[in-house]
Amino acid sequence: MIELGVNIDHVATVREARKGHEPDPVWAAVEAHLGGADGITVHLREDRRHIQDHDVRRLRELTHIKLNLEMAATDEMVAIACALKPEMAMLVPEGRHEITTEGGLDVAGQEARLADVVARLRDAGIVTSTFIDAELPQVEAAARIGVRVCEIHTGPYAHAFFNQGRDNESPAVLTELEKIRQAGAAIRAAGMRFNAGHALNYFNVQPVAALPGIRELHIGHAIVSRAIFVGMREAVAEMKRLMREAQCG
Repeated sequence: MIELGVNIDHVATVREARKGHEPDPVWAAVEAHLGGADGITVHLREDRRHIQDHDVRRLRELTHIKLNLEMAATDEMVAIACALKPEMAMLVPEGRHEITTEGGLDVAGQEARLADVVARLRDAGIVTSTFIDAELPQVEAAARIGVRVCEIHTGPYAHAFFNQGRDNESPAVLTELEKIRQAGAAIRAAGMRFNAGHALNYFNVQPVAALPGIRELHIGHAIVSRAIFVGMREAVAEMKRLMREAQCG
C-alpha cells in the first residue's frame, strides 16, 4: 500500500521568520503522524534556512514513525546522518540561492563521490535514497552506486499540470507522467524502491499515486499550506485519502 512521507520544513520556515520558538516542527510531526503520515521528511540545509540541527535531534528522539533526512552529499551531512541514524537518508542537490530544490541530483555525473557517500551511510545502517529526474541514465547510475531507493522529481509534471489549466489529460501533462512511469519501471527492474515527490498537491497527486509500483510520496508545502486553514492532522488525512483512493482505482 502506498505510503505518505510528510515534509515539515516549512513549519520551521514560519518559525525562523521570527527566529522564535513556534510553530514547533516536532509538534507538527506528531500531528502528521496522528493524521496518518507514515514518515516525516526534513531537509537540513547547509545554510540552515529552516530546519535546525536541534530539530533533527528532537525528531529522532521523539517521533515514532520513520524519519527521512534530505541532505547534500557533504562530509558534514554524512557525519550528522551517521550520528543520528534516520531510517532513510535521501541525497539531494542543493544550491544556496535556490528557493527550493530545482531539479534532481546528477548521479551519473558524480558516481565515484556519491558511491563513497552511499557506502558510508550504508555502513551506518541507514537506507539510502537519491532524488533524481525521470531519466534512464540517472536511474542506471543510482543502481550502480548502490542506493536502495530512487525518488523521482515530479516538479516538471506538477508545473505542466498547472500551466495546462489543471487538465490531467492534456498532452503535456501525459508526457511528463509517462516519463515518471517509465523511470519507475526502470527503478523497479533494477531492484530499487520507487518513490516520488516535489510540488505535488491535492489536485495533481492522484495520477502519480496511481502509477504501477510506486511505494511512497513525499509531500510538504501543499500539506503545510492547507494545515494553516484546517490543521495538520486533517490536511495529512485528506492527502492520504486521495493517494489511497487513486492507488485502489
